[in-house]
Amino acid sequence: QQLICFNRASFSSNMKGEGSSLCYLSGEIVVNEANFVRKCIGAESCQDDLWGKLVCTNFKVSFISHNSLPRQRFQCTHRLLGEHDIPLACVEQVVTVNDVKGKQKILGSNQKLKFNPTELILYCKDFRIIRFRFDEAGPESAKKVCLAIAHYSHPADPQLLFGFEYVGKRYHGSAGEQVNGVDPGGGMQTPLFDCSSDWDREIKRTGASEWRVCTINQGYFISPSLPEFFVVPVSLADQDLKQYACFFYSHKWCWNHSSGSALVRMSNISDPQQQRKVEQRISSAITKSHPLRSDVFKSDLDKTLPNIQDIQAALLKLRQICVIDPFEESEEKWLSSLEMINDLLYSVWVCTENEDRDLSCVISCLVQLMCDPHCRSLHGFQGLIQKEWVMAGHRFLDRCNHLKKNDKEESPVFLLFLDCAWQLWNQYPAAFEFTDVYLTVLGDSMWVPIFSTFLFNCPRQRAENSRDFASSKSIHLGQDQALRFPPVWDWSQQFSLKDQTLFNNPLYVGKIATCVQNGTVKTFTHRRSKKNYSSTLRGLPSALRNGSIGPNDTLARRNSLVLRLRSDLSQVREQQETPSERFIRDFFSRPVDLQGLLLPQLLPSHLSVWKLYFLRWVPEAQIPQGGPITTFHKLSVLTDEIEMLQNQLKQYKGAGGTPNNLHVEPSKMYFKSTSTPHQPPAPPEYLSSSFPFSPVGNLCRPGILGTPLSKFLNGAKIWLSTETLANETF
Repeated sequence: QQLICFNRASFSSNMKGEGSSLCYLSGEIVVNEANFVRKCIGAESCQDDLWGKLVCTNFKVSFISHNSLPRQRFQCTHRLLGEHDIPLACVEQVVTVNDVKGKQKILGSNQKLKFNPTELILYCKDFRIIRFRFDEAGPESAKKVCLAIAHYSHPADPQLLFGFEYVGKRYHGSAGEQVNGVDPGGGMQTPLFDCSSDWDREIKRTGASEWRVCTINQGYFISPSLPEFFVVPVSLADQDLKQYACFFYSHKWCWNHSSGSALVRMSNISDPQQQRKVEQRISSAITKSHPLRSDVFKSDLDKTLPNIQDIQAALLKLRQICVIDPFEESEEKWLSSLEMINDLLYSVWVCTENEDRDLSCVISCLVQLMCDPHCRSLHGFQGLIQKEWVMAGHRFLDRCNHLKKNDKEESPVFLLFLDCAWQLWNQYPAAFEFTDVYLTVLGDSMWVPIFSTFLFNCPRQRAENSRDFASSKSIHLGQDQALRFPPVWDWSQQFSLKDQTLFNNPLYVGKIATCVQNGTVKTFTHRRSKKNYSSTLRGLPSALRNGSIGPNDTLARRNSLVLRLRSDLSQVREQQETPSERFIRDFFSRPVDLQGLLLPQLLPSHLSVWKLYFLRWVPEAQIPQGGPITTFHKLSVLTDEIEMLQNQLKQYKGAGGTPNNLHVEPSKMYFKSTSTPHQPPAPPEYLSSSFPFSPVGNLCRPGILGTPLSKFLNGAKIWLSTETLANETF
């Protein structure tokens, strides 16, 4: 009792005046709160738990504590969310528990709670399970804050999402002032494809000379799901499009290969009498756009790929393996839960599905990611998502289930794409300008519903809802005629420039990329696109490998295990090799071309678990002072040191042999190799495998020692120690 009283007194004295120092976003209000709440860090003992105040706003669930956890030096700091904040859109389930009565209830919107809760459990969409105890809190305040969280995490209308309140405040400021702490001028370079000029530049970049920008959908008169501007074959006149408007509404040009081949998406035609006629007209127009008049190859995704319900069921199984106790899955069940999509690009490819807004987004993006080096750059990847997902009308509002009222429509299709992109990145890391940290942050941004990118089902829905909201709030829109929601690509709203450097991949070898400047196509070469540099990245030293291959074995960048297993299978089947099999065999036997075509390796032994997303809250993933993060750290320091020496060498030569100016331009590397002149060199700080996140403060569920998870963390027991890495020479 004395210890409890001391904790309460200490909490009260430290919380004085803390509420006044809290920072809330524009339009954010406090709905309810409860004092003397304990956030559970571990289930076995409460000695590491945190005491504080639980606050529910119309944007997030916050836990304010006077206890401070050890902070990582290189930890990302989110400008919109604190370390213990949970966006309401990220909350999957709200569960209240009463230990004394042995009762448990899942709370929804406008529901009653007949017992006083002693515990609150929040199941999050990002695989977290957060637990709060109300042992010392008042029963009424505990009940009210639980009901508030349940109510505000289940909005009944899109305009009740916090993003509308947040963006609405932007129209009450004077011209030129900073809005929500961010300059609206931006400096963002990612094309949004909401104007004809963005599409025209993409046509020129890909060399699609037989395609044009169509503007007949301005005002969304032809198709409610298409953007106002899209691309069609030159041979198709606007009159033809209007004639087939009821059948032709979701035809989308995606991309052109340098050979002239086009990638096109379209929905299935519902009217069987018109299907043959319309398909012939579409195929004829696409064939005319090809230099060799090649025939169209059509792939029906509804017949070859799982539906959205299957994808949602796979996510639930993955969550059960990674998060929810008990962990009793065997190795076979674990591997069978990881799937990958494999498709090849033919000369001209048309992907079709019922509505052309789900898995066709995944397939078209993967094709471009594997074939086009521009899409593997940071801005190219963001433009790819903007073009193929946002403006193409992927139903983010339904698939993310932001309103939590239609579980049948919920499905993690975009998360599936990010996982596929990560698998490809994991096999060819030097081919991508961005890091896996960037992919993880992008996945998390789906649950911060203030960005237009992941908030609506289509551009038309965004325009209609923003006009209605502005009318209800008497907001003068001016020439925009709609609220301008910030896109997620303006990362300055979420992270500082220093934290954004974590998005840059130090292993990136660059590419010869094309851009459109003043109406002409130009090329530029990345400063690291040197052949001798890429040849040094074929594989890690034998001492750095994790796995079963011995130290005397060579591990080619294209994993030789593919050829081994393929040869074994060929002996069993004893059948003639098909052209596609021969292409795959020849492809994986060639040297790596990081600027060309990349094909994923699809054997179970090649698939990895995305630790920074799926396992960052799992104790086994918190391997301190070792693992690939420490390797990344060392390579970053080495790369930064090389750049610094190169700059000093240039200055030395330019000054006639005397380096009169040793000022070095700030590098893109996050980890610096040297200290300032007035600061002594500090010892290296090693990072955990959960970098740049802080899972300790968010880990709120029982321990899972002795589970099969440890078998799949790249051989956790043989991860390199700090001493091994310190003595390793790169």
